[in-house]
Amino acid sequence: MPKLLKAGSFTIDAWRRLDADAARIADGDALLFPLPVWLARRDALLARDSSHTGIWLNGDEEPEQIAADIHRFGCIAVNFPTFMDGRGFSCGRLLRERYGFRGELRAVGDIFVDQLHFLRRCGFDAFELPDDTSLDTARNCLDAFSVHYQAACDPA
Repeated sequence: MPKLLKAGSFTIDAWRRLDADAARIADGDALLFPLPVWLARRDALLARDSSHTGIWLNGDEEPEQIAADIHRFGCIAVNFPTFMDGRGFSCGRLLRERYGFRGELRAVGDIFVDQLHFLRRCGFDAFELPDDTSLDTARNCLDAFSVHYQAACDPA
């Protein structure tokens, strides 16, 4: 089971990914809806508490599809299907800078600790890491560089 790194420490993941064929959606559950589910059930899902409503985006899905509803999500998880697929970096930056998303932006999928610093520079603030990842290693990778030559959307 992956570990969730948030605010510099491992934490319990309150969010659960909803399967596309799930029939029951409880209002109190913190759920990550795959984009196709959100688009198909949008009108019904708008009534949910936004702090318990999140979206799961894959690298081939455009964040502009949720731009009008961006303020309705407590969490957006961006899936990196493979280590070599960097589209999620662009997606994170677009969500923060172009669409103004201020909730939890989570990197999930095939990510490694050596990417953490760059993911944070693109706006990600939570990371699902392999179970064998040590906290010290993750923290060191987050702060691997102290000087930056390019603008980014992180607070550094």
